[in-house]
Amino acid sequence: MWVKKPHRVSCCTVCLAVLWFSQTTALRAEWFNDERTLMGTQVRIELWADNALQARPAISAALAEIARIDAAMSVYRDDSEVSQLNQHAAKAPVRISAELFELLERAIGVFELTEGAFDITYAAAGVLYDFRDAQRPDEQALGQALQSVGSQRLLLDHGSRSVFFSQPGVRIDLGGIAKGYAVERATAALQRRGIHHALITAGGDSRFLGDRRGRPWRIGIRDPRNLERSAALLSIADEAISTSGDYERFFVEDGIRYHHILDPTTGRSSQAVTSVSVIGPDATITDALATGLFVLGVTKGKNTLKKFPAYDAIFIDRQGSLHVSKNVSKLSD
Repeated sequence: MWVKKPHRVSCCTVCLAVLWFSQTTALRAEWFNDERTLMGTQVRIELWADNALQARPAISAALAEIARIDAAMSVYRDDSEVSQLNQHAAKAPVRISAELFELLERAIGVFELTEGAFDITYAAAGVLYDFRDAQRPDEQALGQALQSVGSQRLLLDHGSRSVFFSQPGVRIDLGGIAKGYAVERATAALQRRGIHHALITAGGDSRFLGDRRGRPWRIGIRDPRNLERSAALLSIADEAISTSGDYERFFVEDGIRYHHILDPTTGRSSQAVTSVSVIGPDATITDALATGLFVLGVTKGKNTLKKFPAYDAIFIDRQGSLHVSKNVSKLSD
């Protein structure tokens, strides 16, 4: 009896076809993206690469860099370098990493140029608020905490690369600068892997590497009182943008909006504006400046911005009006 043999050649042909298809897909230049929850927010990376073999390791390296910085600088991790500093630096100088030391120097630099409006020691007062449970400190507790606020209380020693808090109660929180720094470091990780067109966004901080292959990136600034619409559209290439708004963490009590952007001189939520977006070459600085300019408001903020000639800002005041610094050409119709 004649028995029909299996079509082994056909099976091999199918396997070769699948292999050819997967290789073709892997070697096709296109946009790649990925998302991860890091630093208390959603981090998204989008990039153009020659193929998946280039894109995936680059994305993984950028995400790993953000995770590394979060592990070192988060105040929500007891084992982080910043938490250890908060626990021990008021008792004796604490030696820290070169990376953290440099970032503290930059934070103090912005503190000085904004005349104290950006201040990482605001945390002494900030820790008294619970925006999730709508809790705020009473006047006595706030007044006592303010005695420990002021970056002049951070004594940095270059020789020993150490930090000392000049009085008890001082705390630092890098939430207003570390996310921008992480985005900037992640961008550098992409560049080291040959990526020339990319977007990294982490909450209110974004960094654009190059353009979107021949055209600028388009980004919308949220309307602080209607988050479903944009108050302005911008065209950006090879720059960073950071936005600070009073709509991120807040509660309303007796008609007053209490939010997480505190004026370091009062310990209370700043009421000068509702949103500030800063555009410039370094996400570390745009992050810090967005907070500082929010506290300063439109007039003082624009004057302070003159000390940062490479940076521009868009303010939205409490009436919903836009105020733009010198470079209005970035605004799109």
